[in-house]
Amino acid sequence: MNRFDFTPYRRTMVGFDRLFDLLENQSRFNSGDNYPPFNIERRGDEAYRITLAVAGFKPADIEITAQQNLLVVQGKKADEASGAQFLHVGIAQRGFERRFELADYVRVDDANLEDGLLTIDLVREVPEAMKPKKISVGTQKSLSVVPDADSESAAA
Repeated sequence: MNRFDFTPYRRTMVGFDRLFDLLENQSRFNSGDNYPPFNIERRGDEAYRITLAVAGFKPADIEITAQQNLLVVQGKKADEASGAQFLHVGIAQRGFERRFELADYVRVDDANLEDGLLTIDLVREVPEAMKPKKISVGTQKSLSVVPDADSESAAA
């Protein structure tokens, strides 16, 4: 059993529910099938690349769907009626579905299939409003009394 119990952490850590849910779901979804094999590579501070080994698949056989915080890669091999009688089948011809949880503000930049490797380039673009800002601390300005509108009309 490869399940890790996050209950003690959930009781003491406020606001991390999404993180614990992601960890639990990831172990549930990827517990069995490891096909196709893949690499995740960091290519810079804000750039990543996922490479999947999809030998035998054509670009028309692969569907990539990017949703909010989720990237789904599906491969559906078209049935070819070649009439060949195989004595041994060692090259995987089955369909697949791979799911990748993406961090906030990560988007798919490009996808290419070359030499049996599907590469998906990802870029993290944090909006300007969400980036950390340096706030300068100034001195307190002196306060002055502003005359009230009613007191001005009474004095006149």
